[in-house]
Amino acid sequence: MKYRRLGKTGENVSILGFGCMRFPVKEDGKIERKESAEMINYAIENGVNYFDTAYPYHHEESEPFLGEILNNGLRNKIFLATKYPSWLTKKYDDFYYYFEEQLKRLKTDHFDFYLIHAINKGFWKNLKENGLIKFLQNLKEDKRVKHIGFSFHDDLELYKEVVDSFDWEFSQIMYNYYDTNFQAGQEGLKYAHDKGMGIVIMEPLRGGKLVNNVPNDIKDVWNKAENKRTPVEWALKWLWNDPRISLVLSGMSSMEQLKENIEIANEAEVNELSNEELNIINKVKVMYESKIQVPCTDCKYCMPCPSGVNIPVCFSQYNNAFIFNDKEGAKEAYTQFIKDENKAFNCIQCRICEEKCPQHIVISEELKKVVHLFGK
Repeated sequence: MKYRRLGKTGENVSILGFGCMRFPVKEDGKIERKESAEMINYAIENGVNYFDTAYPYHHEESEPFLGEILNNGLRNKIFLATKYPSWLTKKYDDFYYYFEEQLKRLKTDHFDFYLIHAINKGFWKNLKENGLIKFLQNLKEDKRVKHIGFSFHDDLELYKEVVDSFDWEFSQIMYNYYDTNFQAGQEGLKYAHDKGMGIVIMEPLRGGKLVNNVPNDIKDVWNKAENKRTPVEWALKWLWNDPRISLVLSGMSSMEQLKENIEIANEAEVNELSNEELNIINKVKVMYESKIQVPCTDCKYCMPCPSGVNIPVCFSQYNNAFIFNDKEGAKEAYTQFIKDENKAFNCIQCRICEEKCPQHIVISEELKKVVHLFGK
């Protein structure tokens, strides 16, 4: 296993981290405990030393399960990371209530890495109003936490604001060769790295979309490359090629996936990919982008919609259905992550948004297609 320094934390972490959000599960949705325990042990035996969980993972089963497994003599062999549930904050005391609960759940007396989870505009405003910065300052003096960071799901402007708000040691961002300008993106990565922060990557395979149901035209590009690699290997090595990235989290759901990722990590090097190989990856990205149905750039000039429709997000999920050849997955995300009052069926054809759209998209007609694909 290869290791890199995680920014100003000073810790040497395995370049492959174990994301504990996608353990194998049984038919009833509960964690398949035997197989998951075997995967945890195998990962540690093969040098993986960073395990990342969070309060809500596996319907709040991930933390207690991981704590149980690590309590069998494994805790001191790894770095344990978990995340404070931002959305549950109603008052200052909640910070400590959930922090103490997580220590108990994970059967530990300290966290090596503690993150504020899934920061977005709504969570950020509420967290600050309830005393987040005071809580973080107190954690700096608390021996039960070694390093403080945050995970992020919003735009670049907010990311920079959050980075500048506190002396964070690391941050966790969504990043892969397709999403270089999504959320924090490559500019946010550089911004945090230049301030000495460690960079942890999540969604390196975009939830599997970059490696499952790969369109034939993109398969042909991969297959014609001089150095033969699987789509998984191309995606992971593209990330590890960047010296600013210390750690890539992978949510592995089988022993086969774990072994594959460890094998790739064992061979990965900084600046390993040639210019020709980087051009191949960029070509694949452009090919995925060519499958976009609605040329929305997420500029948000169309917002706010008088009827409450979150136009850019609706178009994003609609495009994902075609880009990644996964209509069912896009429909699930659309249904789960967009509130009913923000879905496309609320459009009343007022066309106010169309007057503001710099791309001249006939938004009202395109929203009809979203409704047709995803339903109500």
